[in-house]
Amino acid sequence: MDEQCCQIFQALGDPTRVRILELLKEHGDLCVGAIAEHFEITQPSISHHLDMLKRVGLVTSEKRGQRVHYHFDDQAMVECCGKQFKLFDLVVRRKCPPSASE
Repeated sequence: MDEQCCQIFQALGDPTRVRILELLKEHGDLCVGAIAEHFEITQPSISHHLDMLKRVGLVTSEKRGQRVHYHFDDQAMVECCGKQFKLFDLVVRRKCPPSASE
């Protein structure tokens, strides 16, 4: 398995990091303080999680003034999942909702 995919799966194994990605997807760019408001852990702990997400390519950052804003970058996840689907010969199919007559 691709090393980056292993690291991505490892990063996604933590509920805090998954929730951070959900917040970034939902709200767009956020700084550490804004992210930390959604958790009962310290800003340094949030920074640690963001650093790991950044190292595996799931988050990008941009300094704006004195704050660093983070953004969810789904491209690494898309590429990783694509590799895994190809490896296991899987196809994504849209599940149709049951019709009214069923």
